[in-house]
Amino acid sequence: MPHDGNGCEKRQWVLAALDQHEVRLTRYAARLAGDEEAARDAVQHVFLRLCDQQPAELNGRLLPWLYTVCRNKILDQLRREGRFESLDKADSSMVPGREPDPAAITEQQDLGEWLRELVEALPTSLREVLNLWLDGFSHIEISEITDRTPGHVRVLVHRALTRLREHPRTRDLLAEEHSPEQVSQTSQ
Repeated sequence: MPHDGNGCEKRQWVLAALDQHEVRLTRYAARLAGDEEAARDAVQHVFLRLCDQQPAELNGRLLPWLYTVCRNKILDQLRREGRFESLDKADSSMVPGREPDPAAITEQQDLGEWLRELVEALPTSLREVLNLWLDGFSHIEISEITDRTPGHVRVLVHRALTRLREHPRTRDLLAEEHSPEQVSQTSQ
């Protein structure tokens, strides 16, 4: 195999990975670091490291590899800066809705802020796996990223969701969502 062809294919592979995963990875890194600039630096580091990898070595494991390298970079940086405890205060950014009604926008922002606070109040291990799960990762991928067993990840996700569900305000919201009026409207 000629080197030029492999180099071009590898470049395309890295660019495709960058295009597909940069935004989501940056969002994850920002939540973990609590700092947008540190997140961008970590993601840049991840994709530079990806340039040194062979596609065949990561076949089927690219996404967990990207997140693992990113997580390790952020944790190393936080340790170096003596800010490791900032993981408990990481900001989980939410994209606000685009509804034209100002009241609906305000309500959605208030709900988003409340949910962020509720998730941030979770212990670090629960919050981290929940955020990855909410980002669409499977239990197996989360286990690879966080260096836990898939069974342990399932337990942590379940515990996090249970804690969120058991919060009094969550119960109120769920009760409103399943009110008799809405149930009769959806059954028609």
